[in-house]
Amino acid sequence: MTNLLTRDNTFAHFTASGFVVNPKKDKVLMVYHNIYRDWCWTGGHVDGETDFLKVAVRELKEETGVKEVKVLQDTPISIEIIPVWGHQKYGSYIIPHQHLNVTYLLQVEETEILHNKEDENMGVRWIPIKEYKNYAKEKAMYPIYDKIIEKMMK
Repeated sequence: MTNLLTRDNTFAHFTASGFVVNPKKDKVLMVYHNIYRDWCWTGGHVDGETDFLKVAVRELKEETGVKEVKVLQDTPISIEIIPVWGHQKYGSYIIPHQHLNVTYLLQVEETEILHNKEDENMGVRWIPIKEYKNYAKEKAMYPIYDKIIEKMMK
């Protein structure tokens, strides 16, 4: 089997995400993803990097424009296998595969200036945690987000 750290493995590969909250932990920072056409967490492929936390923080900064990120715990808050359906990306068809996703709990001040990364997302916004289902429509993600929220509130 080819390396799980790169997209060369077309069956499954690692990704790292950030579940990003404000200091009160009553809002989550989400992006409107161009491919999935839905509000979701930040994150991306590890592309050979073995420091998954570093990837999660880098992706957060790239996708939202935030500068200062506080890591609330340096161990993952969640690890999941997420199916990715076939889709078009930059004019090429990406076959269905699995994301072996590692999620970290991150914190950002609401005063940070936000901007979207136009080639990946069409929007960035703070969403009240209790209302995230009014924005994120991919129901398969609800158990993952709910698990993270429950762990975070303990």
